[in-house]
Amino acid sequence: MKKKIIYRYLMLAYFLICINGGCNNINERVYYDSFTTSISLSGKTLEIDSVMLRYPFRIEHKDSLAIIMDLHHPDYFYHAFTYPLFEPLSSFGKRGQAPEEILSAENFRLTDNGMWGLDANKHLLTKISVGNIAQSANEKETPLDKEIIRALDFALYDDSCFVIPDYSGKHRFHIIDKNGNIRSSHGKIPSRKHKKGDIALAQAWRSFIDYNPENHTLAMVTQLGEVLEIYNLKDSTHIVKIGPHGEPEYNESGGMAIPSGIMGFSDVQVTDKYIYTVFHGRSFKEIAQQPQPMIDGGQYIYVFSLEGDPLYKYTLDHFIYGIDVNERTREIYAVDVNSNQPVVKYELKH
Repeated sequence: MKKKIIYRYLMLAYFLICINGGCNNINERVYYDSFTTSISLSGKTLEIDSVMLRYPFRIEHKDSLAIIMDLHHPDYFYHAFTYPLFEPLSSFGKRGQAPEEILSAENFRLTDNGMWGLDANKHLLTKISVGNIAQSANEKETPLDKEIIRALDFALYDDSCFVIPDYSGKHRFHIIDKNGNIRSSHGKIPSRKHKKGDIALAQAWRSFIDYNPENHTLAMVTQLGEVLEIYNLKDSTHIVKIGPHGEPEYNESGGMAIPSGIMGFSDVQVTDKYIYTVFHGRSFKEIAQQPQPMIDGGQYIYVFSLEGDPLYKYTLDHFIYGIDVNERTREIYAVDVNSNQPVVKYELKH
């Protein structure tokens, strides 16, 4: 209680300084310290015996198809299942250096007729049609602009463009065309501690992103600290929300960012009504001191309004990384990297 009172006084002092001209864009930056509603959720673990997933990082579905991306599988990065039963269909996206093989998978996005995947090491986006998923035959490869520094996430913008975070420190994200060329660059890293944008700062502010074309909302959540950014790509408004853990903390060594502070968010999904995020909130010191086997992932799902208001805090009975939200059926499917049965289904309570 004492910490909360101190935190509120700090917030009050911040706003008084802003009122007297000490801050710019004060309507764009709001601190939060709690959620309107807190709910505990127990999930149902799904039985998947024929596919051994090592480190399932992302999960997404479209219609009757679900894909799970596994970062550490020895042979394949992607695994296709029926939805919602999660019966195995095929594994694809072969790991390797040969043409049509993948060196590193960062994320993927399903479309009406297939999926796009991001290979950071090969510096390209690859499209696979639905009909070729079982055969893993690439339909199109798009090399990324040489000015893009190691893309670690992407989102579909429209039929002809993507959104990719910028890691040079100059901008927050790029919009690139289907040929991989930068069409426009937007935003600045909204740090109050570090005014100079450089690669180390951009590394510390590494963010996971999602975009919903129906409401033009792009959400970015930091892997370190507790920062949510919301961009409306139609009217160019920008909202910054900072939680109790503050902005990303790091130490710089040789021009590189060495993480400190806490592990923050690990996934984000923008629906028609809300922004869903996975939050960890554990310090690196706590993570390093935990006994073996180590528990990896976040135990919280935070739900925000499209304006960034903190609405619901779900505390889970599993530690998870990626989520797939289905508001129509009021379900969330999550992946737990600590279990041999990693797919967990939760029912929404709001």
